[in-house]
Amino acid sequence: MSDKYIQFQKALGLSFNNHELLEQAFTHRSYINENKGEELSHNERLEFLGDAVLELVVTDFLFKKYPTIPEGRLTAYRSALVRTESISAAARSMGMNDLLKLSKGEARDEGKARDYILANTFEAFIGAVYLDQGYDAANKVITHNLTETIEMIVKEGLWRDAKSYVQEKAQEMYSETPRYELVSSEGPDHDKNFVMAIFFGDKKIAEGTGNSKQKAQQMAADAAIIKEGWDD
Repeated sequence: MSDKYIQFQKALGLSFNNHELLEQAFTHRSYINENKGEELSHNERLEFLGDAVLELVVTDFLFKKYPTIPEGRLTAYRSALVRTESISAAARSMGMNDLLKLSKGEARDEGKARDYILANTFEAFIGAVYLDQGYDAANKVITHNLTETIEMIVKEGLWRDAKSYVQEKAQEMYSETPRYELVSSEGPDHDKNFVMAIFFGDKKIAEGTGNSKQKAQQMAADAAIIKEGWDD
């Protein structure tokens, strides 16, 4: 096992009994396909296991941390914690990006595809920790590197799906269901920019822009939340 995996374990306060299991957690299917001579397995089965462990740990954490919050809000909090953006950010801060075993093609991509791979790798690593070290160790890794971000997520309202939240508030405050209208679209087909407006009844509340109608609607909903003072 290379020094980088040894240092990674030490930084987390872990010492794997099965070093092959640790290396497997960082091995993407594309690497196996490109290096057929190596006796390695990819991490997809570990990811399957780690996903379940992650959901249990996060659910238990939120249930205990917020004893008076209703189920629907807890579900939104959990979704915010375990979505790709949150998990990949945790993986990067832990140094997982430098440990990935990828094909040459995958290794060149540092965009959203890499975030997706990192999120899956985080889950695979949790699966490996669970198998090698047990539930308590997996719980510790998740708690120290992911669930502690919940206070920032709650404070900044990152747990909300803007469209769902603005619909809930508009119905509560005005008995209106928001509707969205296309204001304009510019640019070539492969690179369009859309402007969408959000209305409560006949009243235009705000506009949003994005490279798809859906993203523009989300931005319009975000703008409406701020304008209505619902971002507290």
